[in-house]
Amino acid sequence: MRKSPLDQYLILPIKKFIEKQTSVGILLIFAALLAMLVANSPLAEAYHQLWEQHIHIGINDFVINKSILHWINDGLMSMFFFLIGLEIKKEILHGELSTFRGALLPLTAGIGGMMMPAIIFSLFNSGTPAIEGWGIPMATDIAFALGLLYLLGDKVPLSLKIFLTAIAVIDDLGAVLIIALFYTSDISLLNLGIAAVFLSILVVANYIGVRNTIFYMIVGIGGLWLAILLSGVHATIAAVLAALAIPNSRTVDPPLFLRKVKLWAFKINKNEDPELTSSNEDTGMIIEKFALLTKEATPPLQRLENGLTNFVNFVVLPLFAFANAGVTINADSFGFFLSPITIGIILGLIIGKFCGIVFFTRLLCAIKICKLPKGVNWKHIYGVGCLGGIGFTMSLFITELAFDKPEMLTQAKIGILTASILAGIIGYNYLNWVSKRK
Repeated sequence: MRKSPLDQYLILPIKKFIEKQTSVGILLIFAALLAMLVANSPLAEAYHQLWEQHIHIGINDFVINKSILHWINDGLMSMFFFLIGLEIKKEILHGELSTFRGALLPLTAGIGGMMMPAIIFSLFNSGTPAIEGWGIPMATDIAFALGLLYLLGDKVPLSLKIFLTAIAVIDDLGAVLIIALFYTSDISLLNLGIAAVFLSILVVANYIGVRNTIFYMIVGIGGLWLAILLSGVHATIAAVLAALAIPNSRTVDPPLFLRKVKLWAFKINKNEDPELTSSNEDTGMIIEKFALLTKEATPPLQRLENGLTNFVNFVVLPLFAFANAGVTINADSFGFFLSPITIGIILGLIIGKFCGIVFFTRLLCAIKICKLPKGVNWKHIYGVGCLGGIGFTMSLFITELAFDKPEMLTQAKIGILTASILAGIIGYNYLNWVSKRK
């Protein structure tokens, strides 16, 4: 069947782009560059004013009034944190973090990669109001870092990609805890208690076997997320808690699924035989049963992850990058590179991440508690240490929580963008050079 021009020149290229492992990183880079371009054009004032426009949602006296920037950072980004929560749960149940021995090395490397950047930033900003930004250089942007690793293809072992993913998951978990404990406003115990009730409902529903994803979305968003938003704790924490309550079990196990599929496939083949007189309606009913069976054989956690991943990667994260990365550069901006905030972030991400990941990995291997993943050598670990300095998404997110003065925000964003670009260039080129010297 001949494809239409729309399919051939628009839809298929978009599908191919979405399916590539590197596409998310490329789109984020484009969104950040576009934000910088607009923020330094005649549209700069309109760009900044756009995000300050307010949207009101509510009924009568119950109204939530936030700027567009806050709706993006507190609302849409909750979907990103929800995916993080799903990934954390999946890794704990079935992935690299499912066994103590498998989790120990990335766990320790991840903790080291969070501690050292925070220490370096604090050394430069101790005793100043900027010390509030100590959490900014702590997390690695998994989309960027893994995107660069996948650009290297078979030049790096798969086990290295898994190791970096595990470290990034630990980083994300650490960032979530830091946001919950240190970047919150005044806490309303009443709303926090209401949130605890909704979380209990989700946990009990999981325990008694509720597998309807719509139920979890309604209780998670309409109950847990809203209550935590009103409590003063950052709303993205609700997304992670809701994700951890999502069931990961099947109502139909794989052996039963395979038996039924084989049986129904036989019936469909029989119905399609022109020598037999079976109706197409029977075939349609079998296909409908097959669709329902497939749904029952797929855990709710996986269904939600599959359903949300593309929307988060190709809508939420680029929109977040476009809204937050726009820094207007003027004659005074170049002096910001001498700011303790900017220096602390750049050195924290590039030097701190490298030293934390490499040192703690070396330490555990030296005392024989752990060993490197199969196929991974120390040169690979050094490359991961470099790529760990790509902070971007989470660093920008924590910046918005840590600072409210425009000058400090600008200094932090300049540091984040500079460090992330340098870390990506250094890490990619180093690993590429290592692969050629084998």
